[in-house]
Amino acid sequence: MNKYDVVVIGGGPSGLMAAIAAGEKGAKVLLIDKGNKLGRKLAISGGGRCNVTNRLPIDEIIKHIPGNGRFLYSAFSEFSNEDIISFFENLGIQLKEEDHGRMFPVTDKAQSVVDALVNELARLRVDIRTNEPVKEINYGESQHEIQLVSGDLIYTKSVVLAVGGKSVPHTGSTGDGYSWAEKAGHTITELFPTEVPVTSNEPFIQNKTLQGLSLRDVALSVLNPKGKPIITHKMDMIFTHFGLSGPAVLRCSQYVVKAMKKFKSTSVTVSIDALPEMNEEQLFQQIARDLKEDSKKAIKNVLKGLLPERYLLFLLEKNEIDPLVTSDNLSNEKLRLFVKDCKQFQFNVHGTLSLEKAFVTGGGVSVKEIHPKEMSSKLQEGLYFCGEILDIHGYTGGYNITSALVTGRLAGVNAALYSNAF
Repeated sequence: MNKYDVVVIGGGPSGLMAAIAAGEKGAKVLLIDKGNKLGRKLAISGGGRCNVTNRLPIDEIIKHIPGNGRFLYSAFSEFSNEDIISFFENLGIQLKEEDHGRMFPVTDKAQSVVDALVNELARLRVDIRTNEPVKEINYGESQHEIQLVSGDLIYTKSVVLAVGGKSVPHTGSTGDGYSWAEKAGHTITELFPTEVPVTSNEPFIQNKTLQGLSLRDVALSVLNPKGKPIITHKMDMIFTHFGLSGPAVLRCSQYVVKAMKKFKSTSVTVSIDALPEMNEEQLFQQIARDLKEDSKKAIKNVLKGLLPERYLLFLLEKNEIDPLVTSDNLSNEKLRLFVKDCKQFQFNVHGTLSLEKAFVTGGGVSVKEIHPKEMSSKLQEGLYFCGEILDIHGYTGGYNITSALVTGRLAGVNAALYSNAF
């Protein structure tokens, strides 16, 4: 009979870390994954370079995990981002710090991180079964039965569910774990896409007027129905054939979803401040001064370099200003409206791409039903959760992987301790 101390289901970052942590505690561990290889999501993370964690202070990291980040304070006291860095360096993976605290392997290859984790599993003699979808989990008092699609039955004292959410489904995250969590009595909070491109039906988007145009270091805001910002992110963005994408947009996307739901609306207004370093009046005075000094020059030539040319021409046209007009023939009123659009170009967005197209799943197993220092279920003995199946979600930049590795570590350690207590 197949008997184990700990069975980890899911071979993503949290599952790999959980299996290693349980193995280090001397438990007999089995890692099951339905795919043909481990670490598929890890291998494509960070653009294939694998942003393994972030070196910002814990408080800052929590701020960058808007979905229940505060739940992780206890977990970070047990295993922190600095511990993640030490863990990888002990496996022979040297890391380097890049902008905003992001930590990458010196090799710039995600596969080297995956290989190091898989080699550590082998060293700890963790059994691995790939291409093995789980059909059912039957929870018992002293042990649990895991039924594989192949018909095999596996018995274990501790189960770690590390099967991810529903985003990036080609890596195996297809939401399998939610029904297994519900079977144990757990609540699944509403799932929604986060870190996902935003869609818009505005004519200038549908006509692809700005498609492919990138704006650097703009401040993108999601506005409430009264026109006040719900959230603002200052980063890069890009216009696409369906709407908006890029770092600022991905970070704002969950607020678009939440605002549409909260205000029962089919659209939300966003605002782009293309020049966040100065206020509207300062910008107006500067432009008026520049136009006066070059009064014989066409406005598009005077303002060259202020904004990307396509965006400049777009805003001039929107305000019915001929790009070739000189300052003598330009009304103050039109100039003020143009400056206002430079600072707050507002338009409607109508949703996001689907959950399957998102980088991260919002929602999941309610953290109210999880012990924060152990990642154990409050409802079922010998059941542990880690990674994206939990209702925890962060921005891109190493925050989700940090959450996955920290929760994976705690789940693996405590699953092993629980099984050893028998």
